[in-house]
Amino acid sequence: MITDPWFYAAAIPAILIVGISKGGFGGGLGLLAVPLMSLVISPAQAAAIMLPILCLMDLVGLWSFRGQGDRRLLKVLIPTALVGILIGALSFRYLSDQHLKFIVGTIAVLFTLNYWLRPASQQPRQPSVSRGGFWGLVTGFTSFSVHAGGPPLNIYLLPLRLDKSVYIGTTIIMFAAINYLKLVPYALLGQFTSANLSTAAALAVLAPVGVRLGFWMHHRISEAWFYRICFVLLFLTGSKLLYDAFSA
Repeated sequence: MITDPWFYAAAIPAILIVGISKGGFGGGLGLLAVPLMSLVISPAQAAAIMLPILCLMDLVGLWSFRGQGDRRLLKVLIPTALVGILIGALSFRYLSDQHLKFIVGTIAVLFTLNYWLRPASQQPRQPSVSRGGFWGLVTGFTSFSVHAGGPPLNIYLLPLRLDKSVYIGTTIIMFAAINYLKLVPYALLGQFTSANLSTAAALAVLAPVGVRLGFWMHHRISEAWFYRICFVLLFLTGSKLLYDAFSA
């Protein structure tokens, strides 16, 4: 088990932020956990420690938003995300964290700028099997290595202008499926060492606290402000990924 106090100084706020984000804001800040923890440990170890905690958060989120997901969207997103996870597992040793951060960060920033600069009167987009399949695949792929699936999924879901509870429910079901599917390749790649698992177990108590706090905030923010916050979070996280990629 990790005993470095500086690690916990980074990990505790990271897990709380992720929990709040998953419980009330569609996971927009979820990908900040690995970069924060990577200030002290390697990104690969940070991702391995976070995965069991994310799985626990997903259980709390599924209970809090039970019955709220859009099944039509999930029937397209989850199968294609599985394909993305397989591609991520097969290319795990060939793509660096910097490559993935650059790809996801660029997509997130350009999409957000396009949303802010386009005419405000534009109507919500309709679901599309082709777009949903593409972004589902990208979500699974980018989620595999650094848990950075939030921006690609938001790029597809946010323009649909779903009811905010349906939006949160859909993202929670999507990432619950992705995270539990990732357990198999993570185990096969030797990511779940005794040190990583014991550290994750020590931090797991924070998972339900963060999610329930996000759930409480979700019901106290209007839908208009909710979407403004989501797009701001998407831009900030994309910018952070680009900064990390270029600084490396």
